[in-house]
Amino acid sequence: MKPLEIEVFLCRSDNFGVLLHDSETGATVSIDAPEEAPIIDALNRRGWTLTDIFTTHHHQDHVEANLALKEKYGCEIRGPHDEAIAIPGLDRSAADGDEFEFAGHRVQVISTPGHTAGHICYYFPDDALLFAADTLFAMGCGRLFERPAADMWHSFQKLMALPDNVTVYFGHEYTLSNARFAVTVDPQNAALAQRASEVEALRNDGKFTIPTTIGAEKQTNPYMRVADEALRAHLGMKDANDAEVFAEIRTRKDNV
Repeated sequence: MKPLEIEVFLCRSDNFGVLLHDSETGATVSIDAPEEAPIIDALNRRGWTLTDIFTTHHHQDHVEANLALKEKYGCEIRGPHDEAIAIPGLDRSAADGDEFEFAGHRVQVISTPGHTAGHICYYFPDDALLFAADTLFAMGCGRLFERPAADMWHSFQKLMALPDNVTVYFGHEYTLSNARFAVTVDPQNAALAQRASEVEALRNDGKFTIPTTIGAEKQTNPYMRVADEALRAHLGMKDANDAEVFAEIRTRKDNV
């Protein structure tokens, strides 16, 4: 089986559009649908026809183009079971632990509540790909709108259990601000300092910072490093539990 082709582009102001294409079947899926025109432009540029949309959560900047794309291409829309009523054009719901195939590639659904109550991620285990949308960002995590920090920490634990080599595509170009914040809560992390410098250079050159990997996040994402003694000492939380440290980091980011 040939590897999936991946096209990444910008939608709206800072959303990532991501298309996956299987050259053997011609199937093409859009991970979320932030904006109609950039997605159509990317499809035309590559000569692909949209067959599917995998929706991660109900926020408008991830579902805005669902109905327009469905009308144009007749694509099938799959989305989170717990937010089914809020997903425009939904054909199939997906819940934690579900497994299905996209063009012969296995896809597993991971429920990751936190950013929204029903947020899901799509994991392609045989391809070592994770589409994390607004749960996991490079050196960051999604803002907690509908569930408490303890729930998001539980979601992060699920993603941390994936192999280090899994490539992660996320929903927004927030990496520079995430990196600048991360070094304030994890200042002794040499790997983080180096990565923050690399991200500064990428953004100065107008380049994207997507994708990342689970392994890179374990080394540099403060939300995955809540057990680290130096980070805990810096926060003054040596005796706190992991969820409490996670919550404190997210609170500090909210207040930046």
